[in-house]
Amino acid sequence: MLKLTDEQIERYSRQIILSEIGGKGQEKLLKSKVLVIGCGGLGSPCAYYLAAAGVGKIGLVDSDKVELNNLQRQIIHSTKNVGIPKVDSAKEKLLQLNTDIKIVTHSLRLTSKNILNIIKDYDVIVDGSDNFPTRYLVNDACVLAKKPLVHAGILKFDGQATTIVPGKGPCYRCLFPSPPPPGSVPSCQEAGILGVVAGILGLVQATETLKYILQCGELLVGKLLIFNALSMSFRTLTIKRDKKCPVCGNNPTIKKLIDYEQFCKLR
Repeated sequence: MLKLTDEQIERYSRQIILSEIGGKGQEKLLKSKVLVIGCGGLGSPCAYYLAAAGVGKIGLVDSDKVELNNLQRQIIHSTKNVGIPKVDSAKEKLLQLNTDIKIVTHSLRLTSKNILNIIKDYDVIVDGSDNFPTRYLVNDACVLAKKPLVHAGILKFDGQATTIVPGKGPCYRCLFPSPPPPGSVPSCQEAGILGVVAGILGLVQATETLKYILQCGELLVGKLLIFNALSMSFRTLTIKRDKKCPVCGNNPTIKKLIDYEQFCKLR
């Protein structure tokens, strides 16, 4: 049984005193393992707060290097890290914040061949990716592996988030059965993004992840949280599992993973 050290009690004291967490909850966090897919606008704030909260093992997945235009919203990176792999930049920042935790880096692109082997070691998966092929691949893999998934998406001044717990609610495909046609939805690179929107949705993801680990509060399972920065409004839609969903429905047709880059003609 994990026992908190005096230093850990001091470090996490402000959340230990919360009745919903306490010492036992903090021990749960320190024993938990979370995989953050994408060290960008969503993954940056999410990973930072998970590390601060004392999530014991955080995996980071990203194949890109830090670029100057990332820094407007990807707060885990800094100017001096431009040009180095994002997972290395993020690991450096997280360990500066908290030496109490373990950071595992996966400097690669997720594919149908490697994703199941990577996610199997983690308790919760956080999808902070910025493209549809990865979102569908991650959703399908998590459903097949029965792994909880915390999803968010952002564009311009808008964001959305939901939590997917296979067997207990709808998955991403229940909302969006198949990837959109190429060019029908602009990327953040094409349409732009207000940096703070990424921060807000990334923190929603961190909150959902901590709540799942601690088994407290009400998760966004069966709900879609929608945020608009211009009106500073949040609204929540109820969503239901689609019995005809190709991956989580009563008679699923997707029983093995495929790489959606070719399907979506995205590179």
